[in-house]
Amino acid sequence: MAKKTKFYVVWKGRETGIYTDWKECEAQIKNFDGAQYKSFDSLEIAQQAIERNYWEYIARKEASAKPHPNTVPAAIGQPILDSLAVDAAWNTASGDMEYQGVYLGNGTRVFLQGPFHDGTNNIGEFLAIVHALAYLKGKNSLIPIYSDSKTAISWVKKKHANTKLALTPRNKPVFELLQRAERWLATNTYSNKILKWETKHWGENPADFGRK
Repeated sequence: MAKKTKFYVVWKGRETGIYTDWKECEAQIKNFDGAQYKSFDSLEIAQQAIERNYWEYIARKEASAKPHPNTVPAAIGQPILDSLAVDAAWNTASGDMEYQGVYLGNGTRVFLQGPFHDGTNNIGEFLAIVHALAYLKGKNSLIPIYSDSKTAISWVKKKHANTKLALTPRNKPVFELLQRAERWLATNTYSNKILKWETKHWGENPADFGRK
């Protein structure tokens, strides 16, 4: 079966536009501060999206839209816009991992780290949460953090990344980051809530890399 074509919209990057090849899209947004992009399943939707403001579109579709009352259980409600959303991406072909954090209120990317060789998605999710905690503490901010990874959230609560990944020369930097993150958790306190991003009800995590 032929691979389904993805359409990558770049609202803000070296060159804006719609791309059908991830490598071409990545060239426009990699290491570009505040890059704004997302993937879509059809050209028609991508063309509609590029005509809109990035966050207005993302917020309407994924975060602040008000769905039918039967769609979202009252106990879940809607996400808090004054918050950070974090997510990781892991390339199954290369094993490279990266993670980022996005301010939910306006879609601004707050940080982007990686790619790192031979990591895992769970490690990336864990590092993203700890990075967000350290960042917010430095800003004296008590806003919550959203992650869609139950595993990473549990690791943060235990202050330990329970990974089975083997240490190699290529992924040594990943393990150094893990040690630093665990040390930070062991020596710092925080009041920020770490909340589960409810993808089923709210749509894709706004910090998602858009490569699914």
